[in-house]
Amino acid sequence: MLLTDLITMLQLSIGPVILISGVGLILLSMTNRLGRVVDRSRLLSRDLNGTLDTDRIRILAQLRIFSSRANIIRASIALAILSILLASLLIISLFLGTLLKMGIAALIVILFILCMLSLVFSLILFLVDINLSLKALWLDIPPEGHSDA
Repeated sequence: MLLTDLITMLQLSIGPVILISGVGLILLSMTNRLGRVVDRSRLLSRDLNGTLDTDRIRILAQLRIFSSRANIIRASIALAILSILLASLLIISLFLGTLLKMGIAALIVILFILCMLSLVFSLILFLVDINLSLKALWLDIPPEGHSDA
């Protein structure tokens, strides 16, 4: 293998490596949100005992939302991790394809498309979580104190 072939191979893998870094930062944000949901759920669960019926209904509604959010964030995290794994396989495929002069263009295209689709669905779920967090917030604020815009 010539040095120019090696440089070309490294240049091809830069894009997926940057993608891994970016998705890693998104994952950091997602895991922080999941941690906040878990912590807030634990606090609300403790507050549930010894509360009045009206407060109990509100707390139970929030806990249902937090449970949904935790499931959505978990799915979003799983899809983001899948995206990183597919990007890693993409890098390996690019290296092997170039190094061994294999005709694996179809595999590379499929890996790239799957990587992007898992990232897209992960981000969509992330957006759903953000909307649910507002719904939980609105339970704490009287109706005249917020707008549903």
